This record gives sequence, C-alpha cells and structure tokens, in this order.
Amino acid sequence: MQKTYQIAGYDMPCVDLAVNVDVFPKPNGGTGVRDLSWQGGGKVATGMVAAARLGAKCAILGAVGDDDYGKFVLADFRRHGIDISGMQVRENATTSLSIVLSDRETEGRSIVYRTGTAEAPAPGTLDERIVTDCEWFFISRGSAVCLDAARKAKAAGAKIILDADSYDSAIMEHIELIDAFVASEFVYDVLFHDKNFEKNCRTVSEMGTPIVLFTFGRNGCVGYSREGYFEIPAYPVRVADTVGAGDVFHGAFAVGMAEGMTPKEAAQLATAAACIKCTRIGGRAGIPDRATAERFIATGEIDYTEIDARTAFYGKGLQL
Repeated sequence: MQKTYQIAGYDMPCVDLAVNVDVFPKPNGGTGVRDLSWQGGGKVATGMVAAARLGAKCAILGAVGDDDYGKFVLADFRRHGIDISGMQVRENATTSLSIVLSDRETEGRSIVYRTGTAEAPAPGTLDERIVTDCEWFFISRGSAVCLDAARKAKAAGAKIILDADSYDSAIMEHIELIDAFVASEFVYDVLFHDKNFEKNCRTVSEMGTPIVLFTFGRNGCVGYSREGYFEIPAYPVRVADTVGAGDVFHGAFAVGMAEGMTPKEAAQLATAAACIKCTRIGGRAGIPDRATAERFIATGEIDYTEIDARTAFYGKGLQL
C-alpha cells in the first residue's frame, strides 16, 4: 500500500543566526561580518527541507515553543510544503537558538547556542498517523522518543535513515533498526583508526544495517551496500559556508532512496546538493531544487537564479 509521505522525521528544530566572517577574531579583537542570515536549523529539520526542495512529500514531527522563533520555524516548514500537523507547540515556552559562526579562512564553523524551554515529546506521544504512514523515517539520535518512533515506523513497513553527525552509543546498541547508516567523519574516527574504508564500511554493515555511508567533507563520501562498495568525490565549488552540508546530504540521500535509486546514485545526488549548499551562507538558503541539482551533476554549472533569491529572502531577518 502506498504511503502518504515519502519521508517523515523527528527533530527539535531551532533557529540559526548564521554569521559569516573572513577570519575569526583573536581574543579581545574584532572582525567585520561578511554575511548574516536568519534560517531554520536542526539536523533532521534541515534535511527535511532539502528533501522537500528536491521533490519529496515530507512531514516533520517534534516540538517548538510558541515564541517568535517557534513561529519562524513552522513558517519555514510550511513555505517548503512540509506537513507540520505533527509538530507540538508548547505554550509559554521558548525555541532553541543557535548562533553559527563560520569563517572563510578555515571553512570551519563554531556554534554557540541557547537551549529553549520547550520540552521534547515523550515516547508514545508523536502522531502515529504520520509515523506509520511514511516510506522512510529520519532520525539523528538514539533518544527514547527517536527509537520508539523508529520501531513503530519500521513495524509499519518504513525504512529508517540515520544522520549520525556524532557518535551515539544508544544508536550503536540498536543499529539493527537502521536501514541507512549515514555518518560523519567524526563518527568514523571514533570507530576506526585506519583508512581501509571498504573493510570498515563492511564492518558496520555486518552489525545489522544494510546501507553504510561515511561523509568526509571536501573529500567526498564512501559507502557500502549489497550493490558493493563505492567512493564519490566532492564537487569543486567555491565554499562560502559549510553549515548544514551534512544535513542537506542526508535529506537528499533519503530522496534518492525513496525514489528507488541505488545507494551510489542517491549519494551522487546528495553530494551535489550538499556542495551547492556550501556556496551560500547558512544551512538552507543554498539548497537547490531538483532541476538545479541535476543540471549541476550533468554540467558542473550552478544556476543561482533561485538560490540567490532565497539567500536574499533569508537575509531579511525574522520579519520575513
């Protein structure tokens, strides 16, 4: 039976104030802001926006406060056609804020954050209509609510994709739940101490997850599935900001898998989408639509017409 949503996921979304500079200032020093943008944040949240931008039908579950930041977050999901009927809005509570500082000298980022007072949903309180009516369910941690929802989604026939940006022992203990284990280089460095990528991808797969990918930033990604081992290099682009690149990769990869691509094909789409994103500030402004991503894969050229309109839109601030 066909499901209503290609991709649904759980997150506690936040607002990102993205600040881009040429060089981080020294202590007691200062520097000018090169670019500034207010955008929605969160690993699964931004991945879901990427999936929607690339054409998937999506729903997001989680909670925000009833403050201006929470309203901003929900409005951005609506703007991208994402079903927010499963989002819980906490009265008299605040939504988290992250100040994301990125610099062009190192292409790195640092984050300072204020955690909101909005409480996360308890296990069993998510909208099961959505949890059980998706083809892929998207999580980023091994919390009780994530694992509970993943089990219910899987029992209803969904496959589970994980955004493993950092090592999580709870996820490793329940790795058999995960159908697509997509992890960062930081997780790889915790698990392994050598560069035998094929052997190590197979090792993770043998733990119980059929699809394994590791992303390495400018060095691309490696992966393993029943179709075999593969490596995909990153596309050469002029990087403005790497914030959200991994989130976009995960969302785009989920789209490819939901559409029946092989893991290698899905990783190619995900790599292209993430690289394009890196050419603009913040996690969401640079996310391409499907036509832009496919043209980039075919020609190496990026059509910035819509992307620059998005960048200007997010640059307006909270009043947008």
